[in-house]
Amino acid sequence: MLDNFWFNVQYGMNHVLDINAYDHVLFLLVLTVPYMFKDWKRVLLLVTMFTLGHTVSLVLAVYGVISVSSKLVEFLIPITILVVALYNVFTAGKKAPSEKIGILFFSTLFFGLIHGLGFAGEFRMFVGREENKLLPLVEFALGIELAQLIIVFAVLFLGFLCQTIFRISKRDWIMILSAIVVGLVIPMLINSELFA
Repeated sequence: MLDNFWFNVQYGMNHVLDINAYDHVLFLLVLTVPYMFKDWKRVLLLVTMFTLGHTVSLVLAVYGVISVSSKLVEFLIPITILVVALYNVFTAGKKAPSEKIGILFFSTLFFGLIHGLGFAGEFRMFVGREENKLLPLVEFALGIELAQLIIVFAVLFLGFLCQTIFRISKRDWIMILSAIVVGLVIPMLINSELFA
């Protein structure tokens, strides 16, 4: 029982930390970069909303409630990253992203739904014909949340180092990282199988 639990948690962690599937990391990076350690509650809530969206779409897909073309989803995932990165670029240096928090949470939840659909096919094969699909899904979601917290901590820590030791302004930190992500995402969109 404990072996299965740990296996499913690790599977969720590996899903996020997989170097070949770095879209998840890019999304978390642009989601977290405007914040600092003092904003940890807001960041935790945002990351949890993303996990919730991810998990809900997996539940709906595994139980056959929804089915979306994988080519469309693989195109939409970089779009979600691009939207958040561009939002950061255009709002960097402005007031902290505390106002319109409801919109931010709901858009993060929605983007989580899209990202979850990108993994639905593989997860469906993972749970296979198991009768209880919900328990492995919850354990998998716990692994996702743990891995996301590791990435978020790393981004916040790097931001802290760059802004305190290297004296990079918060605005420049947000602009630089978000612009790098935009540069990484554009080829993902251009090479999308949706247009192949």
